[in-house]
Amino acid sequence: MELQKLTNGHHQGFQHLEEGESPEREEFLPHKSDGENPPQFTDFEGKTSFGMSVFNLSNAIMGSGILGLSYAMSNTGIILFLILLTCIAVLSSYSVHLLLRSAGVVGIRAYEQLGKRAFGHPGKILAALVITMHNIGAMSSYLFIVKYELPLVIQAFLGLQHSSGEWFLNGNYLIIVVSILIILPLALMRQLGYLGYTSGFSLTCMVFFLISVIYKKFNIPCPFDGFTNHTAENISIDGEYRERPCAISVTLVVLQTAYTVPILAFAFVCHPEVLPIYTELRNPTKRRMQAIANVSILGMFVMYLLTAIFGYLTFYLNTEAELLHTYSKVDPLDTLILCVRLAVLVAVTLTVPVVLFPIRRALLQLLFPDKPFHWVRHISIALCLLFIVNLLVISVPNIRDIFGIIGATSAPSLIFILPGLFYIRIVSTEPMNSRPKIQAACFTALGFIFMSMSLTFITLDWVYEENRSGGGH
Repeated sequence: MELQKLTNGHHQGFQHLEEGESPEREEFLPHKSDGENPPQFTDFEGKTSFGMSVFNLSNAIMGSGILGLSYAMSNTGIILFLILLTCIAVLSSYSVHLLLRSAGVVGIRAYEQLGKRAFGHPGKILAALVITMHNIGAMSSYLFIVKYELPLVIQAFLGLQHSSGEWFLNGNYLIIVVSILIILPLALMRQLGYLGYTSGFSLTCMVFFLISVIYKKFNIPCPFDGFTNHTAENISIDGEYRERPCAISVTLVVLQTAYTVPILAFAFVCHPEVLPIYTELRNPTKRRMQAIANVSILGMFVMYLLTAIFGYLTFYLNTEAELLHTYSKVDPLDTLILCVRLAVLVAVTLTVPVVLFPIRRALLQLLFPDKPFHWVRHISIALCLLFIVNLLVISVPNIRDIFGIIGATSAPSLIFILPGLFYIRIVSTEPMNSRPKIQAACFTALGFIFMSMSLTFITLDWVYEENRSGGGH
């Protein structure tokens, strides 16, 4: 799947565009040209179907972020959450539009090469670093779930009430085993399109997770005796929610609300995967790829909303940052929840290779831009990335920290800032005072506002928690 020959190939691809063809052209890869095969952006012709592309992009969108949405709703209330979720979904779709327009104008289908086209070599480095940082954070969050959930699943299947200290009940050992036996072989595939089948199975597992969340809403009473009220105490307002642990909040703005926008932004980021999927798409056109993005985002929007609502209405203010942990307090040996945990583990594990591909491509574009494909580089980068991610997961204590920081920095960059800047710099046929350019500029500014506000509130939340922990509680 890697785009090693892009640097040489894209000059041929957009040379005729620079000589006068309209940048508004729908297809910058014509299907036929005087009976001969047209030049391709890679050394193979795209063969991935529309459906498989939807599976891959949906799988890239959906991941561990879905487990934090009920927690986000508990911190915002239903109405504010719905508004924020809708806005992020619409803006993500618009962002894909900007990305495809920029790529269509210059005939480039690599995020890093768009950065180079817009801002020279520094832009290429910046794009590669942002993609690497975000996707390493995403991979870390997926393996973080494996680290904490897989030991509990094994323990439950063995009928153990407490960990016996065996190595196969140690999450740190298990993520290494999973990385070597499952993730690495899938990550070594040369093309991303081959993962369409595993992506479809991963989505099926998450649909099962959603159905189970809806079912459990009507089977778990509230308040449940096994819960403490520490969550409600942390975000109570004048003691109101301490006395009403099962009250529905329509709108609620508290300090922890700062995590909502980053969590939602993190949950909709698929932009590093858009151009690789576009490259491997059969009969690739900008309209066709935009339709794939819209279908994927809409499907994930529905799944996110239902999961958040029914998860929140099950536990209300006792909802934790990782929803599966909240269910474990009800009945750690519940058969359905065990199956759900196993399904989520399969889903997030199969998502890791999809997320690894753009990082490897970014590093190859940065370090070996003119080199042809070579298995040694392909395998070595995958091994190094998995080593770094495993080390990070073993060291980080809380999944909320990963969601918050990555969502507040790289997610706004990939959704808002970089696509807007690329559009402004690359689409030269439109003046800066035109409506599309003004919209792109406002879109970019919105990304900087989201980033600064989220980082500020997250920092204040950390300071607040340190003051409380040091206050003698």
